[in-house]
Amino acid sequence: MDASELDCIEMDLFVQALQKRHGHDFTQYAPASLKRRVHLLADQLECRSITGLTERMLHEPALLPRVLEGLTVPMSDMFRDPDMFRALREQVFPLLASYPHINIWQAGCAHGQEVYSLAILLEEAGLYERTQIFATDLSDRALQRASEGIYPAQEAQQWSRNYQAAGGRRSLADYCSAGYKLLKLNQRLRRNVTFAVHNLATDGVFCEAHVILCRNVLIYFSNTLQNRALSLFRDSLVRAGFLCLGARENIDRSPVARAFVPFSEPQRIYRLASHLDDIAE
Repeated sequence: MDASELDCIEMDLFVQALQKRHGHDFTQYAPASLKRRVHLLADQLECRSITGLTERMLHEPALLPRVLEGLTVPMSDMFRDPDMFRALREQVFPLLASYPHINIWQAGCAHGQEVYSLAILLEEAGLYERTQIFATDLSDRALQRASEGIYPAQEAQQWSRNYQAAGGRRSLADYCSAGYKLLKLNQRLRRNVTFAVHNLATDGVFCEAHVILCRNVLIYFSNTLQNRALSLFRDSLVRAGFLCLGARENIDRSPVARAFVPFSEPQRIYRLASHLDDIAE
C-alpha cells in the first residue's frame, strides 16, 4: 500500500471519528480542500499523522473547537470584493427600504469581518436600526472571535481601501479604534447582530431572511452539500429575497438554480423567483 492510499484511509477514519464522537458530518465536504485543512491542522497541533490527530480528537474533547475552526473558517476581509458591497449599497438596499423590518442571514460568518462590513453599510444607508443580522457558523471559537470584533491592525490600510471602493461615505477609522497593534470595531456595530451556531450540512432553516450572504463557503462543499445549502437558502428567503455568493461561486449547475434569477450576476447576487409556486421541485 502506497502513501497516498494510506492517507485516504486515515482521512476516512478521521471523518468517521469526528461524526461518531462529536456529531459533525464532513462527509460531503470537497475532499481535496478538506484533506489540505486536516493536514495543516495536524501540523499546527504537532501531530505526526492524521491518525495522531484522530486519536487526540477522540480522547481530548476540549480540542474540538480548535479542530472545527481549523476545518471550517475561511480567510476573509472587511468589504472583501468591494464591488459586491457597492452593489448591495446601490442596488439592493434601496429595494429593502420599504420594509419595516429587515432580516439578514450571514451564513458561515467566520471571524465576522463581513458582518461588520454589512453593519457599516446599513448604518450609512439609514437601515441599520430596523435590521437584524443573524451571523452563523459551525465553529464556537470563530463566533467568539467574531463577537469580539478585534483584528490585526496591519489589515487596516487594505480594509480602508476596500471600504472606499465599496462606496463608503466616511472614514473606516470612524468605526474602529487602534492600539497595541490591534484594530477593534466599535461595539455599537453589533447591537443588532446575533451570533449563533448553525451547521449547513445538518441543520434546518435558520430564519426568514430578506438577504442571505454565504460567500466563499460553497466552494468547500461537494455538489450534494451545495444543493442542500442552496435549498436551505431558497426555503429561508422571503419572496424576491436576495442571495449573495462568493466571486468563484455560482448556482448554474444546481437543480435549485431554477428558484433564483440573476440580479447582479458579475457580483454573484441572485434573487428568489417571485413565481416559486409554479416551480417544480
